Amino acid sequence: MSARLLAMALAPLLGLFIIALGNGFMSSLTTLRLGAAGESATTIGIVSSTYFIGLTLGAIFNDRLILRIGHIRAYTSFAALIAVTILLQGLCYEVTWWSLLRLINGWAAVGVFLVIESWLLLAGDAKIRGRLLALYMIAFYGAGVIAQAGLGEITHLGDTAPFMLAAVLAALSVLPIVILPRVSPLLDQVEPLKPRQLLGVAPSGLVGCFGSGVAIAGIYTLLPLYLQRIGLDVGEVGNMMAWVILGAMLLQYPVGRWSDRKDRQDVLIALAALCMLLALVTVFLPSDSALLPAMLFLLGGGVFTLYPVAVSHAADRAPSDALVPMIQGLLLINSLGSAMAPVAISPMMTEFGEAGLFWAFAVVNLAMVCFFMWRRGKRPAAEHPAPFTASTTFSPTGAELRVTEDLMHAAQEHPPLAPTEPVPSSRSASH
Repeated sequence: MSARLLAMALAPLLGLFIIALGNGFMSSLTTLRLGAAGESATTIGIVSSTYFIGLTLGAIFNDRLILRIGHIRAYTSFAALIAVTILLQGLCYEVTWWSLLRLINGWAAVGVFLVIESWLLLAGDAKIRGRLLALYMIAFYGAGVIAQAGLGEITHLGDTAPFMLAAVLAALSVLPIVILPRVSPLLDQVEPLKPRQLLGVAPSGLVGCFGSGVAIAGIYTLLPLYLQRIGLDVGEVGNMMAWVILGAMLLQYPVGRWSDRKDRQDVLIALAALCMLLALVTVFLPSDSALLPAMLFLLGGGVFTLYPVAVSHAADRAPSDALVPMIQGLLLINSLGSAMAPVAISPMMTEFGEAGLFWAFAVVNLAMVCFFMWRRGKRPAAEHPAPFTASTTFSPTGAELRVTEDLMHAAQEHPPLAPTEPVPSSRSASH
């Protein structure tokens, strides 16, 4: 990577790494504090879901705000809101208050992602987006692993120390954005494909993105509660969560290589079946089993790679002018699944105990296996137009990072979207 490109990308990537270090453990910390206060799984699920509702709302509306006030001021505002909401969580405990704060935190967090991802898009053209995407994932997942692994040590400093540290990091993340050399990024308003259009292009992609959203949100918000209830302390919970995120990061590449060689619908079936099996095994695994970190590592790898495989499967069937709005639409479907997950899964933990979380994972993945197998018999496999691109979930603008030059070129031969309305124009489609 050239020195010029690194200089252009350094500010947003460093800002992302710093803010993700602090905000990365807040979902676990919120769940653990609510659990320690004796709140029910349903209440914890409701509070947790507000963060993902905020993410969804921000993904829809934040681009308009950024267009009005500019990227640097927008990033500063979003980072300040994240810092303030985290500090207020530490100052005052009340369930309704925390729900409102988590909603605002999610709305601001996706605004931060929106600024960073559009900045990276401007840093280079489609030829080097794959490398930018890899750097983005290293910064995001690497910060997540460090944050979760250090949660126990941070909580030993006092009850309010984790909130104070996360807020300080959010404030510090502004410095690279305003100090390092920069240019003003460009941003288009989001016009994702509607669910009806997505169903017409790739129903398996839509279901896979929704199901992975449910599972990912369950892991972030309710897995810490499960670990707490089986007797682990805060530090041990953080270490287990770090294993999950490490699996998500390290298994992206091998799963992607596998999906490039096989029919991606078969890969979706295998991943969902594996996640279902891992969930069932974990239900019957002793709480003190030495196998638990390995199971969580594999579960994280399976759940978090299902989303990019589902997106790649949908991209195999989309024409070039639909790639960006299609990926944006799938992201919003994923966000919708994430917003619904804590509220939908927590009653199962109330009914069946802590093991209800993994029973819910098993049911969700069984439903995906059945749907994927049904679709497999209905529609033949599509050719892969371009190599798999690993990713985490993005803001809608971040969907453009996935649309590399190779993918655009390969999709040129695809037919237009037959059952849909005209596809909205996108800046990426003209790159």
